Amino acid sequence: MSVSSHLEELKKKHAHLKDEVAQAQRAPGFDELVLAELKKQKLRLKEEIYRLSS
Repeated sequence: MSVSSHLEELKKKHAHLKDEVAQAQRAPGFDELVLAELKKQKLRLKEEIYRLSS
């Protein structure tokens, strides 16, 4: 897998997690621990994208 295709895949996953986090924040009574884990995953992806882009 080339770096550019890997980056595109990471960006897709990041966008999906972004949507998931936004939806979870709107849902009443959503588990805060699950939300925190989703945010951590999103941050890890963002850091990986940044690392590979540099």
